[in-house]
Amino acid sequence: MQDCGAQAGGERGDHGHACAHERSEGGCAACGVRLVSVCAALTTEELDRLEAVSQQVHLDARQALFHQDNTAGAVYNVTEGMLRLSRLLPDGRRQVVGFAMVGDFLGLALPERFTVTAEALAPTKLCRFEKRAFAGLVAEAPHLLQRLYERAGYELTLAQDHMMLLGRRTAEEKVASFLLGLRARYARIGQNSVTVELPMGRQDIADHLGLTIETVSRMLTRLDRDKAILIVPGGVRLLDIARLEELAAS
Repeated sequence: MQDCGAQAGGERGDHGHACAHERSEGGCAACGVRLVSVCAALTTEELDRLEAVSQQVHLDARQALFHQDNTAGAVYNVTEGMLRLSRLLPDGRRQVVGFAMVGDFLGLALPERFTVTAEALAPTKLCRFEKRAFAGLVAEAPHLLQRLYERAGYELTLAQDHMMLLGRRTAEEKVASFLLGLRARYARIGQNSVTVELPMGRQDIADHLGLTIETVSRMLTRLDRDKAILIVPGGVRLLDIARLEELAAS
């Protein structure tokens, strides 16, 4: 069974199109997302080669890119939107292991099968690269390999931070840390704002933090009441960064 991204692309007529991201006629070289992804390491000639083996994938909200245990036949670069990465545990519970944002690559570890399910939280666009073609380009571009190592290190840091988040912290501390972490990730891709967009639902946040949805709602309401945040449509506005950082450092 192949990854669903390729199937979705074929159904939508995107399969086989060059990775121009609908931003300009300049293709990958003109893509603004390139500067916040591993593609930034490539020369113009290498970008042309990358574009030649890339395909666009467009997902609607709640549409899956691939499912846990699907054959991992490709890697993906998120160019717009956000995806929820979740894993089904043996006892039937769902664990949300993370959220993939603009500039993130999926499948870089190149396992034989995907270990998570990736679902779009909002309309999402990605560039799809067949695994063998991408691996061939990496083999001929040592500077790209270096960027992949750097990206892997960044993802490892996120995973370690998440492990700490699930440790001995109160529910309020977990929620505060999550909001600050998401704000930092938005800032990393140039989206600096006191308002943090939350395309994921509260159940997603709960499954990510190891809490119940009721607890997440209660903690957000408490932070709002204490004027640390302001709950707004589609997200939260961070009003008291110092207070949130104090909680996150606990």
